[in-house]
Amino acid sequence: MNITTVGLDADDTLWHNETIFRLTHARFVDLLDDHGDAATIEARLAETEQRNLRLYGYGVKGFTLSMIETAMELCDGGAPPEVVREILAAGREMLAHPVETLPGVDEVVSELAEHYRLVLITKGDLLDQERKLAASGLGDRFAAVEIVSEKDRATYDRVFARHGTGAAEAVMAGNSMKSDVLPAIAAGAFGVHIPYHVTWAHELADAPVNEPRYVSLSRIGELPDWIAAIEA
Repeated sequence: MNITTVGLDADDTLWHNETIFRLTHARFVDLLDDHGDAATIEARLAETEQRNLRLYGYGVKGFTLSMIETAMELCDGGAPPEVVREILAAGREMLAHPVETLPGVDEVVSELAEHYRLVLITKGDLLDQERKLAASGLGDRFAAVEIVSEKDRATYDRVFARHGTGAAEAVMAGNSMKSDVLPAIAAGAFGVHIPYHVTWAHELADAPVNEPRYVSLSRIGELPDWIAAIEA
């Protein structure tokens, strides 16, 4: 087997992301604790986020708008200005949050870049993802960066054809079974699941069964040796 291209997810694969969202979720619940219990507030926010994905896409900005919309629905007579200001401040803090790469990422990205065409494939807001990549210090090791609105089979078909020799000679690795693994395998690539300790509910999906192009690794540091093994 000849592998020419390796795709890597960004958020919660290369650097921490979901933990920042979880902290803001908790802040939002505290802000609205007079208007419902935590479970109700979280459920309403999740419903609003899901409904708005097709309009706003992924990322902090859409999440912030969904928090404002949820607050307006939960607060009798509409959200007070001070609540909206607090939500906007939380969104700005998320957009300015320092980037912290996961253990071993720097070394793994450097090693992979020496042997394969390395492509960053991530969803999210363009400006924010570009900011995080620049702050991570990893950008110069990627042959290409694809910030996409959705990760589906067509996305991987297109990306691996554009930046490699097609999906059949590509590996895609990330923390999301739904976005990083299953559609990449459907396109013909190898799908590598590297779980993060928390996962957004929207990204949850069952692992494939009896799928030879699927593997789950406990950490990103195992990825180079695994790719080398399937090439042997």
